[in-house]
Amino acid sequence: MAAPVDSGYWFPALALGVSFLKCLFINAYHSTDFEVHRNWLAITHSLPVSRWYHENTSEWTLDYPPLFAWFEFGLSHVAQHFDRNMLQVENLNYASPSTVLFQRLSVIFTDVVFIYAARECCRCVQEQKGPRDVLSRPSFVLAVLLLWNFGLLIVDHIHFQYNGFLFGVLLLSVAKHLQSQHLQGALLFAVLLNLKHIYLYVAPAYGIYLLRSYCFSQDNKDGSIRWASFSPLRLLALGSIVVSVCALSFGPFVAMGQLPQVLSRLFPFKRGLCHAYWAPNIWALYNILDKGLAVLGVRLKLLDEAGLPRASMTGGLVQEFQHSVLPSVSPSVTLVCTLLSILPAVASIWLRPRGARGFLRCLLLCALGSFMFGWHVHEKAILIAILPLSILAVESREDAGIFLVLTTTGHYSLFPLLFTPAEFPIKVSLMLMFTVFSFTALRKLHSGQGSLLRPLEVIYLLGLVVVAIACEVVFPLSPWQQKLPFLPLLATSVYCSAGICYSFLRLYVSLLRRDDKPKQL
Repeated sequence: MAAPVDSGYWFPALALGVSFLKCLFINAYHSTDFEVHRNWLAITHSLPVSRWYHENTSEWTLDYPPLFAWFEFGLSHVAQHFDRNMLQVENLNYASPSTVLFQRLSVIFTDVVFIYAARECCRCVQEQKGPRDVLSRPSFVLAVLLLWNFGLLIVDHIHFQYNGFLFGVLLLSVAKHLQSQHLQGALLFAVLLNLKHIYLYVAPAYGIYLLRSYCFSQDNKDGSIRWASFSPLRLLALGSIVVSVCALSFGPFVAMGQLPQVLSRLFPFKRGLCHAYWAPNIWALYNILDKGLAVLGVRLKLLDEAGLPRASMTGGLVQEFQHSVLPSVSPSVTLVCTLLSILPAVASIWLRPRGARGFLRCLLLCALGSFMFGWHVHEKAILIAILPLSILAVESREDAGIFLVLTTTGHYSLFPLLFTPAEFPIKVSLMLMFTVFSFTALRKLHSGQGSLLRPLEVIYLLGLVVVAIACEVVFPLSPWQQKLPFLPLLATSVYCSAGICYSFLRLYVSLLRRDDKPKQL
């Protein structure tokens, strides 16, 4: 564990500064997610628990695990002091000034969890020896990369969601493992899974790490597992934590016989392969290849255009898609691909555990593998990899280079979430500030260790600038805007897919070629 960090003056300043910045976005554009959460406030406040997962007056039905429903229930009791009308289920798309104020402030105040988690993560980083300016200290750089993260700012405080609160629980869990407080880390992750099930993405990393490095307390000299060191009591403690949290969350619905209904809301596999626009992953590349082959086939008169399927592959509610030329992808196929993509990572921490940082690297690969191959992936899920990678980026030059490529690409892929003219200068200026800081701070932090980026990576990132100018400035002024309105989304998704795929492969290479000796906890 790293030595305690003296951040008595600069950390509160960073936290207060970003909190004031968030307040400036209260009256900014908000997405349909604003209405989603208003509706959930109304459902949990106005209806009995037995109807929470049956209510469907709005198309935005409750589809988060029960602990998050109870979180909304708690918020609703504060919301009633702002505007009671927001808590009526039939008031669809209700957005009075008081409602907007409450929901915006609720995100800002619950970010306290994220701020605390960021502080704990800063305590875990390895400070470099010798006197250093505060701007060049790993803990300070990490605090800025987390608290002022561009993606989290626009997704939560403009687009609107509660990711900061949820990522706070995730990062706090990671910090507890880095501090060798494994039962606390396991408890926090169990709570997180029952708040939002998207974090199942990284559950394999948690399960294998805790089984291998906590339940088995010793290794042989060659690094192989010492079976005699297995502790049934430790396994029982972990199992008790998971079962207790799940029982608290799902128990009432099991007692009411509603578990199948809850699960059908949590896992709606009739949604399309891709989300509202193509998240930058393997399926974006697969989709564009299918469309390209279809167009080519029609041009060469090898395919009958009238016979090609026309359903959208981005069905956001209840829509399935058949590819035109390539084999159609089912949820089971994406599950198999995801498991295969993370298998080497989880096998690595089983065969050669490298302590909590080896776990963190595995967690990142599980997050990216699920993002790359998962079913109906949201573009915002890239933050599950970006935020934890910040910890490794301030400690390792190689990880810093991967971080710069992944963060720049992943953050730009979020640009289409803010499409209104008023927010254009906000998203551009915020991303520029965060990106410039990331490059300059990490380069200074790892000075004397060689370049952070390879020549081809620099070329790729410069190409991202060209794509941004073409999509955000040139295209809206061109006649193509009426004929091909989807083109900027397609170009953004496909170009960013290449960068995220590359980052995924580089992280894998960095994991598999490490020959460090196994570390005991």
